[in-house]
Amino acid sequence: MAEMNLIQAVNDALRVEMRRDPRVVVLGEDVGRFGGVFQVTVGLREEFGADRCIDTPLAESGIVGAAIGMALYGLRPVAEIQFGDYIYPAYDQIVNELAKIRYRSGGEYAAPVVIRTPIGGGIKGGHYHSQSPEALFTHIPGLTVVCPSNPIDAKGLLASAIRGEDPVIFMEPKRYYHKSRADVPEGEYTIPIGEAKVVRSGSQVTILTWSAMVHTALEAAQKGEAEGLDLEVVDLRTLVPFDEAAILASVKKTGRVVIVHEAPRTSGFGAELAATIAEKAILHLEAPILRVTGFDTPFPYTLEHEYLPDADRILDAVGRVLSF
Repeated sequence: MAEMNLIQAVNDALRVEMRRDPRVVVLGEDVGRFGGVFQVTVGLREEFGADRCIDTPLAESGIVGAAIGMALYGLRPVAEIQFGDYIYPAYDQIVNELAKIRYRSGGEYAAPVVIRTPIGGGIKGGHYHSQSPEALFTHIPGLTVVCPSNPIDAKGLLASAIRGEDPVIFMEPKRYYHKSRADVPEGEYTIPIGEAKVVRSGSQVTILTWSAMVHTALEAAQKGEAEGLDLEVVDLRTLVPFDEAAILASVKKTGRVVIVHEAPRTSGFGAELAATIAEKAILHLEAPILRVTGFDTPFPYTLEHEYLPDADRILDAVGRVLSF
């Protein structure tokens, strides 16, 4: 074990997988000489050379298009999009090409491409550096969407994503790049994609969340404990596929659900979770399912901490489901 922050854990996963498999390559804006805008790829160019850690032009569609071509010719590219907000120029390549290659080829070709990108607010990045676009990709058949919250999960899930045969959108909570630290297994280490984790066991209310909001939910649960509340926090870790069995087991135990995410409320992934619970566990519910989310506005610069869900907003929703 070695203590790592989230940046170091992702860097370690990339390094281990590049050593293990010479087909793994990294490409993106400033990932080589500079080591990435968040320094996630520091040292990879020095160890593996410019042919495997590739600086690209500032052209997200070109980055993803090149990664698709690399994958079809036998490589296993990990493409970095500098901020989640910059991924939109590549959306056509992701949706109409990458996600459909296995289907359109009748299974003859796979597309083992991982697209890494930092998401979320809390770093005073303003509305062009703070978005959480995960729901846009969960709607696309053929894509896996992974949203880790901590260094251990980031390393294990990224290694699994790189080893898989299908495209993965891997979204990292940049607000916790430095703040989240843990003892991370050294060497080869994987976590299965599609398994949620109960990060805090409780009996009264289930809080479903992912990415940076896991930390906020745990803060709310700890704060609520002082008020006599016993809250369960479930970190989804993977949105597609999501762990339906783990979610339903928690809901059946507590009978009350609060869903927390940083993205805007309307058509956020929380709506999919609420629909699934309503379809498959409605007789176990003691109160309506509530969502605590970002607002349906562009991400604000000066008011970002008003926009972001916090412990008090979560506890307000908890109080409402408990008093229903």
